[in-house]
Amino acid sequence: MPGESILIVDDKPENLKLARVLLRISGYEVATASNAKQTLSILETFRPRLILMDIQLPDMDGLELTRKIKSDPANAGILVLAVTAYAMKGDEEKALSAGCDGYVTKPIDTVRLPILIQDLLAAKPGPKQENTNTSSFTS
Repeated sequence: MPGESILIVDDKPENLKLARVLLRISGYEVATASNAKQTLSILETFRPRLILMDIQLPDMDGLELTRKIKSDPANAGILVLAVTAYAMKGDEEKALSAGCDGYVTKPIDTVRLPILIQDLLAAKPGPKQENTNTSSFTS
C-alpha cells in the first residue's frame, strides 16, 4: 500500500536503482542495502513493512538472511519478497520455507512488481511502523 516503507536488498546497483525509482513512483518510502551486513545495520533504526530480498548476496545468502531477520522478534512481522535471477525448480518452496512471504523472478517486471507488493501488503496487513532515521539509508 503506498505510503508504506520498503527496504530493497540487492548487490547490483542497477537493480537497486530500478526498484527504488519504481517503488518511489508508486508512493512507497524506500531504503536500500547492498549486502546482509548493511541490511542488519539498517534494521536497527528502519522498520520496513516489506523487504524486497535478493537471494544472491555477496556476504550471506538471502534466504539465510531472511531466517536471521525473522528470528528476531522485533523484525518477525516484516514481510519478505524473495527476488532471484537464477530461478530453479524448487526455489520458490525453499524461499517460502525460509520465511519469505512471496517469490518473484528477475528481470523485474515494472508493471507487475508494484501490484504484487500492494497485494502482499493488503493480504498481510500490519501496523505502520515508525522509522527513527531513514535519510542516511536512502539513495
